[in-house]
This record gives sequence, structure tokens and C-alpha cells, in this order.
Amino acid sequence: MKKVLVANRGEIACRIMRTCHALGYATVAIHSSVEDDAQHVLMAKESVAIQAATPVKSYLDGAAIIAAAIKTGADAIHPGYGFLAENEGFAQAVEDAGLIFIGPRPETIAAMGDKERARSLAEAAGVPVVPGSPRFAEGDLSRIRDAGDAVGYPLLVKSCAGGGGIGMRVVEQAQDLEDAARSTQSLAARSFNDGTIFLERYIRNARHVEVQVLGFGNGEAVHLFERECSIQRRFQKIVEESPSPGIDEGVRQSMTAAALALARSVSYRGVGTLEFIVDGVSQDFFFLEMNTRIQVEHPVTEMVTGRDLVELQLAVASGQIGPNDVPQSDIALRGSAIEVRLCAENPNRMFLPSPGELRNLSFPPQGNGVRIETGYREGDRVTPHFDSLIAKIICHGADRQEAIERMRSALAEVRMGEFVSNLPLLRAIIENSAFQRGATFTDFLAKNKEGLGL
Repeated sequence: MKKVLVANRGEIACRIMRTCHALGYATVAIHSSVEDDAQHVLMAKESVAIQAATPVKSYLDGAAIIAAAIKTGADAIHPGYGFLAENEGFAQAVEDAGLIFIGPRPETIAAMGDKERARSLAEAAGVPVVPGSPRFAEGDLSRIRDAGDAVGYPLLVKSCAGGGGIGMRVVEQAQDLEDAARSTQSLAARSFNDGTIFLERYIRNARHVEVQVLGFGNGEAVHLFERECSIQRRFQKIVEESPSPGIDEGVRQSMTAAALALARSVSYRGVGTLEFIVDGVSQDFFFLEMNTRIQVEHPVTEMVTGRDLVELQLAVASGQIGPNDVPQSDIALRGSAIEVRLCAENPNRMFLPSPGELRNLSFPPQGNGVRIETGYREGDRVTPHFDSLIAKIICHGADRQEAIERMRSALAEVRMGEFVSNLPLLRAIIENSAFQRGATFTDFLAKNKEGLGL
């Protein structure tokens, strides 16, 4: 493997290229018609424009992306996250073209991408799952009321395909179930071309905790501890940290063991994340889903373990390492790290995107426990075509308090002029007393609405 095409854009494309270049791999960028001079394009050794009906479709044209890899002599394709990262058809097409797909096997992506099937595999591996229902096809609502009664209220209506909380609905009482189900089915069909849904018990006073795993494709795997991602808006994460401030060592050991049991049962290859919901009172935990890709919040794990997850992805994909090269005993948790997502969105208008020109953008210097990941620079324009993420700010400390202090200082140094973003909210979260004492449950924004200025 000598040349890697990065089938993505923005900060994750830049982040992948940085490790590729450090390891001596040449890189190829792809880009839409509106991103000829984007930072990831300028950073790559070569670039190929993918023409499509809309800018976002440029990153979804698997055939054109594979053709670009072949044309430029790339040996491998790294999908990043989002777009085609968890598309088993794309992964299979990459391998059929004789290229290396830097990720799990296509059949693993298919199995874990279907949330209901993933739940069944988790149960078979002895992993506790949230009480839930069978799947319901689009338009099939005749049995859903009985299923809702069996699962119990409150509950979640979730799409079987896709992720990112798209279409997810909380239902408090039976009379609202059918409308919520129709809405989720419709949105899932449009977003994922799959309108099937299922029901899942909604746990109050919960934490969202995930375990990072590295599998070697032969039934062996190791974990790199957990991240807490409970502070969310519309089921999408805003703040992540490691270790979780809300679980004890016994729960940590049980949860990481459960994650490894599932990863080993499917002979997982590469990096992946198993997401759990944790009852904030009993600390009982339940499997939610597995993400078969690198996560937005992966720098948190890198900061507390000292491991480069992209480097590990490349090494596993190219056959350079096996389980003897990364023993579990060598992976240690060091200090605490926190990540915030700086987004072009207005928290006071239901987090609506706020595209525009970044005229006065500057970040604090990196180093001394501060890390910045971004695909933008001053003068760039945030368009409405893509997600609203501008940058990730990650701070590490010897303990959680030091990480908080560094994050407070780092956020104070961010400059964005008059650009509308969630920066004031991020600053308010870090200053919030509930956050500082670790009371970071999934309803954090709702419970602290007034103090956060929402």
C-alpha cells in the first residue's frame, strides 16, 4: 500500500491525510465543484473533481470515486465517516476493483448497519440489549401498538438503517406512537432508501457511553477504553470525553468485556465503536449499535491512550499488524480528555445551520494539551451543502479538572467575528456546574436550558 484515496472532505479528510503523510503514504483527495480550493484538496498530493448533480452527491458516487482511485494509481480507499463509510455495497465494490478498503469487511458493515440484526448478534454474544421490538416495514403499522405496549413507555422509534439520530422519535404515550412511526418511516425511506423501523425502550437519567475497539479480522480484538457522549442535541453529540465521569471501574470492565465479545464474535477488522446506554441510577448498561468506522470523537481516545487510530486502521488494512503487536496490556488510560464540536449553527433557533464566510476565524495554538481538528481556515465559506461542523477542539489533562481548565482557556481564545455558531453554548457548557461535577446525562441541555442561554 503506497497511495491512499480519501473518500471524504473537511476535517476528517485532513486528519487522515496527516497520518498518511507521516507514514509515507501519498494521498488523493476528491472534491465537489464547490470545493476546488478546500483545505483537504490543497493538503493532498493529488486531487480529482467528482462532478454530480449536487455537491453532496459527489461524495456519494461510489463508481466515480473508485474510478478516481484507479486513475491516480491509489492502492486503497479510506472512507472517513459519513457518506459511504458504512455502505457495504461501496466496500464490496472497492474490494472487487482490487483495492484495499480501509475498514471492516462488507459483510460486517451489512450486519452491524442493520440495527435490528446487530441487536440479535449482540444478544447471541451475551451482550445486554435494550428491550425492543421486531422490525416494521414501511406502511406496516397494524401490529405496532401491541409492540409498543410490550416494549413499554416511554420508547424510541428508530430506523433500522442509517445513523446519526436521523428520524429518531421519543414517544411518551400510546396514542402518539402511530404518528411518530409514520414520520420516522418516511424520513428513513428518504434518507437511507430503507423505511423499516423498530421500537426500543427509552431510558431516562441515562448516559451515552461508547467503547472503542480494534479488531484484527481473525476473531481477536482489543479495546481502547470508553468515551462518554451524553451531551447531545437532536440525538447528535456536542461534547465527548474520556474516561466517562459517570461509571465506576467495575462497569468499565464489564462494558469493555461486552464490547470485545461482540467484536470477536463477528471477527471485526479495523477500528469500530460499540455504543451503550447506561442507566444513570443502577449503572446497568445496554447495547445500542455498532459504528463500523472511525468516529468524529476519536481524538478523545487518542489523547488518553497515545494511540493514533488512523495509523492503526492503515496497519490492519495493509496486514502490517496482528494481535501480538497491540496487546491489551500495553493500552493504558492516561489522564482525561474532552472534545467539543464547534458548528455553524444557531442554538437559539433549534440549532438551524448558519452558513456563511469565516472572515475572522482563529484558534488557540496547538500543544500543551490542546489539539485542533478543522477543514476550514479564515476566509473559507461554510456552505449549506454539507454538515455544519467547523472544527473540533480537544483538550487533555492529567485529570478531568485540568482538561476542563484547558478547554475553558482554549474556547476563550477562539475568534469567529460575527459568525453565528454554537461557540457561546460550548463555553456555557464548560462553565456549567452540572458539567463540572460530571452530571452529564442525555437530557443535559433540557435540564440546564436556562443556565446555558437556550
